[in-house]
Amino acid sequence: MLLFESLKPQHEAVSSFSLKMVDSQYYLPNDTGISSLDCGEAFRLLSPQEKKYAHYLSRAAWYGGLVVLMQTSPESPNIFVLLQKVLEKRNSVFIFQAFLVYAAGLYANMGNYKSFGDTKFIPNLPKFKALIWASRAFQEQPTEIKTLWDSCCCRLYSLEDKQKQLGLGDKGITTYFSGNCCLEDAEVTQKFLDSKKLSAYNTRLFKKENGGKTCYEVRLASAVKQECESCCGTFCFGDKDFTVTRGDYAPLMEKVCSSLQQAQSYAANENQKKMLENYRRSFTLGSVDAHKEGSRFWIKDKGPIVESYIGFIESYRDPFGSRGEFEGFVAVVNKAMSERFARLVSSAEMLLPELPWPKEFEKDTFLKPDFTSLDVLSFAGSGIPAGINIPNYDDIRQSEGFKNVSLGNVLSVAYATKKEKLTFLKEEDKDLFIKWKGPSFEVQVGLHELLGHGSGKLFVQDDEGKFNFDQSKVINPETGEAVSSWYRGSETWDSKFTTIASSYEECRAECVGLYLCLNPQVLSIFGNEGQDAQDVVYINWLSMVRAGLLGLEFYTPESESWRQAHMQARFVILNVLLEAGEGFVGLQEVTGQDGKPDALITLDRSKIHTVGKNAIHRFLQKLQVLKATADVEGGRALYKKYSTVDDKGPHNFLRLRETVLLRKELGKCLINFRLQSDHVELVEYEGTAAGLITSFVERFRDDAEELEEQLMELNKTDTSCWC
Repeated sequence: MLLFESLKPQHEAVSSFSLKMVDSQYYLPNDTGISSLDCGEAFRLLSPQEKKYAHYLSRAAWYGGLVVLMQTSPESPNIFVLLQKVLEKRNSVFIFQAFLVYAAGLYANMGNYKSFGDTKFIPNLPKFKALIWASRAFQEQPTEIKTLWDSCCCRLYSLEDKQKQLGLGDKGITTYFSGNCCLEDAEVTQKFLDSKKLSAYNTRLFKKENGGKTCYEVRLASAVKQECESCCGTFCFGDKDFTVTRGDYAPLMEKVCSSLQQAQSYAANENQKKMLENYRRSFTLGSVDAHKEGSRFWIKDKGPIVESYIGFIESYRDPFGSRGEFEGFVAVVNKAMSERFARLVSSAEMLLPELPWPKEFEKDTFLKPDFTSLDVLSFAGSGIPAGINIPNYDDIRQSEGFKNVSLGNVLSVAYATKKEKLTFLKEEDKDLFIKWKGPSFEVQVGLHELLGHGSGKLFVQDDEGKFNFDQSKVINPETGEAVSSWYRGSETWDSKFTTIASSYEECRAECVGLYLCLNPQVLSIFGNEGQDAQDVVYINWLSMVRAGLLGLEFYTPESESWRQAHMQARFVILNVLLEAGEGFVGLQEVTGQDGKPDALITLDRSKIHTVGKNAIHRFLQKLQVLKATADVEGGRALYKKYSTVDDKGPHNFLRLRETVLLRKELGKCLINFRLQSDHVELVEYEGTAAGLITSFVERFRDDAEELEEQLMELNKTDTSCWC
């Protein structure tokens, strides 16, 4: 589970509510911010063995990260290959900033849909084709470049309603499911997977009609394509036929495994060796169980100098919320900041009882995790988060533990803000916001990851009928009656709550952060005392309220759907705090100094410890009780109530959404580093679109031709499935 700030490229505000404004949502502005992640000093302190370990883990992550292209949209792989071929031989015609920004955006998001918000972006210039035709690559290989262009040019610019955002069925585009799948197909498939005790994390679903009968192919990601008796085969489930196969992304999985095997030679200990061995087994055979076993060794690997994780991890971008996007990172420990997080871990058992649910709803034992601050060396995937709490496997998290990481060099970029760019705040709040946004976000990340995602029990009845709680004694505090629902057998949080699971859990973790940041001991751990501590609390709560308003950007009125889990969660919290009343939170529609619509947020800091705390107390208990008892109906009803965006009630959120779009801020692209092989040197790139592009071109230079052929062949195989 990840904590995201909006770090990806966004679009700039425009001057009127017109078709032009709507269209501008799908462009990346030429002045999109691009920042390099600073970890040079941390890397230089590594030993030669640690550098080689980091290098080969990074290679594995980069190869696996290419899978995201095929998890994003039908056209993304071919656009990527086209850009790689053209930009590897770029010449003086590529002076057009709009071209460079589009390419940088595609690399940063690993596809042509924004990783933060899931909206499509298209080139912000009409002469894209002319530039391709003027390139040296086209002059040398006209037939090949034209074929590539023809394979993706229609979708490259298309803004048909369905193609404007990611989604399932008529709500958008997804390549986790074939184009003819809908929500009902996802639901019946989840039931089938549960019956076979198969995880959806590393799967995609393809639907076909055979003689009037619906048939599904569940395809596992693996290097091998041969079937195996334990999981593959054809099965009848109700009136549907399911075939489980292996070999999705096979060439890329093979490269991932090869790099992991090389990294294994430089592992620091047996836990790391066994971890990598099981990861290789997982990616070779398509076994989530093997990845879970590798994750167990990863949890046991306490305090490594070089930290990493890799696999099909986060389910935010699966419209059904069950399939994991490939992700891999390599990072170096920041010892100074990690000491603070270690103190927070040591205080966790004292802080957990302060959470607003009865002790029976908390885990029987708090398994103290590793919690480190890391400087990212490499992060492959569609976006770089600020903090991570993993693994996401419920059974491991509940009984064996987890790890938390805060990505320090990402945080330092995330909270870099200029006063003139701050929207919707009073002038006197802006200076405080700039001063304390960083420190307050560090506190929120720590609490969100450790005690947000790390807290709370799930009530389970296993396959043998055994309960992990006392049915006769545990009372639901919301009803005053005995607990009457729970998870059964192989059911998990994701498989039960599906489409709302990610956002709901992020909301729960954010609420824990708000609630516990009021504790003076927590603030002291992070070096905040006296008035400074109170300012940190104020800005943390104010940031959450403002983020809730900004979240409206990620709501699509046409489909009545949210496109970003974290921003939906923050909007929910905004509504909870507005509902608290007593003048605690104010949200006014005003006219800006430029004469255009604007909004103003106010927060009465004198009421945070009373009105605010009580509101979060009540809401947080509801969230945890509904989650613990597997009450899907109650959870959906609660979350829908606070997620609704309409023009009714005291706040016209549909009109405010237009104001948010008008006043929206630019985001940032982040540049990773490239590790040279041989003696392993760190190659750093300038924080520009050209620098980001160069980092990707050089990253795959050694086997570019082979990789590009594999990507095109993989994509070609499934072309008919997206129609």
